[in-house]
Amino acid sequence: MITLFTFGPGMGLPDPSPFVTKTDVLLKLSGLPYRTQAGSIFSAPKGKLPHIDDDGRKVVDSTFIRAYLEDRYDLDFDADYTPAQRALAWAVEKMLEEHLYFAVQALRWENDANFERGPAEFFRNVPAPMRAGAKAMIRRRVSRDLYGQGMGRHTADEQFELARRDIDAITELLGDKPYLLGDTICGTDATVFAFLLGTLCPRFESPLRRYAEQHKPLVAYVERMMERFYPDFTGCKQA
Repeated sequence: MITLFTFGPGMGLPDPSPFVTKTDVLLKLSGLPYRTQAGSIFSAPKGKLPHIDDDGRKVVDSTFIRAYLEDRYDLDFDADYTPAQRALAWAVEKMLEEHLYFAVQALRWENDANFERGPAEFFRNVPAPMRAGAKAMIRRRVSRDLYGQGMGRHTADEQFELARRDIDAITELLGDKPYLLGDTICGTDATVFAFLLGTLCPRFESPLRRYAEQHKPLVAYVERMMERFYPDFTGCKQA
């Protein structure tokens, strides 16, 4: 059986990581039996989550996991769509994973109030005398990574302007369709859903969240996907 290693529910989300949520949705779509297990970036291959163990076969990174599932189990998450539509889906996925992701990370980690509402949860099990130091160290590391990637070099207003364009692009592409590419779900819907869910999470206060909330088709899309894949989850409420 496949084991998916996750952070577990947190920050008012099924998982704080959109990459974990993406993989979880793909596994749900696959129809394959699987289970979830709490993982750790300190013991995970490549030091990241998600990763899976499929009866001894270890695969790391949500994109490689998807490719593995399709190859190993003869799946095609985009079966209903043309090569051009598949190419568009890939471009959307990378926009979210390599751009919007870092704007949302900055909102969570570099804003003191949002940090305490969310990422601070990761440090609950750190002994109290060490907790403040651990928080400061990891926040510095995240800020360093954001600066290296480029998003962290911008002001908060500039970060919003960049992320706003991602939201506008998704809104335009989704239109009045039930899913990204049309009437049937595709693999990239797992990504779109995961990243919009994190952006709209009411736990975090930000201009980006408020801006996304104004796009009613996006909000309705996330609600439909939640009802389909996490019907019993009630964490996505105002904290």
